[in-house]
Amino acid sequence: MVEGKNRAERNKTIHLTPDQEQEYLKKCVDENSVAKNSYVLDKIIHGDCFNILPNLPEKTVDLLIADPPYNLARKFSTSTFHEMDASDYVGFTRKWIQSLLHTLKQTASVYVCCDWKTSLIIGGILGEYFIVRNRITWQRDKGRGAQSNWKNSMEDIWYATVSNEYTFDVESVKQRRKVVAPYRVDGQPKDWEETENGNFRDTYPSNFWDDITIPYWSMPENTDHPTQKPEKLFAKLILASSNQGDTVLDPFAGAGTSNIVAKKLGRHYIGIETEAEYCALAQKRLELAERTTSIQGYSGGVFWERNSLTDQKRSL
Repeated sequence: MVEGKNRAERNKTIHLTPDQEQEYLKKCVDENSVAKNSYVLDKIIHGDCFNILPNLPEKTVDLLIADPPYNLARKFSTSTFHEMDASDYVGFTRKWIQSLLHTLKQTASVYVCCDWKTSLIIGGILGEYFIVRNRITWQRDKGRGAQSNWKNSMEDIWYATVSNEYTFDVESVKQRRKVVAPYRVDGQPKDWEETENGNFRDTYPSNFWDDITIPYWSMPENTDHPTQKPEKLFAKLILASSNQGDTVLDPFAGAGTSNIVAKKLGRHYIGIETEAEYCALAQKRLELAERTTSIQGYSGGVFWERNSLTDQKRSL
């Protein structure tokens, strides 16, 4: 719980009082109540994923989205993740992967978030357990930069599958881009659309994403979690690699972004988070998602360019 913050009236950051945190935490599932083969669908589980994952039933998960702590010293609510030797981080990564392997269907897809340094480790380890298919790099442009090094403004997401049978719905993740030099044939638009708000083309996505906005104080999805992922980012993963009614597992749920997006997009979810504050925030966000299913930057079945006027008008 972040205490003593003076927030401007326009600040939309989701925050809870200590009493509210306790009330929302009661709606989560406690680690000790997850018995062997428990099917805790559409729940946030408060506890250690290493204790919980072995108790989840076999072959029930269609999509894994994992955002483990990067190998950096970082304060998370009441605890601190300490930087490890590379070999220890390899062991940590293998441990959580092995803990959840039994939950994945043969048709499941896997996405793992990392920074540039842990990406060197994650990519290799995933290849031991899955079929690695791609590495997505997305632009995480936030912060003032570094004095003695290049500013880190990129992060990776490794994409893998359990087998050669998997879901990939590329039509659901097209990106709408402005057409700068529109080309016409017989006076008609060629592969683009002419609208009142400008000229656009819907394009197939690459593995470099420059249209992501990091949550900040004026965005309704923002929380005090220090490494919160944007809803738009996870919406792309969920739409591409799962179907309506599928189950999404997130063993490091944080403030619950993957769970909220799964709910908004008609998927089931299982979220595991060790910090009580973040579990409560996730539960609060899930209730807010019952009022609105909008995702910033996603409208009309396509993903809009970052900070485009139409994007902002239609996503509010």
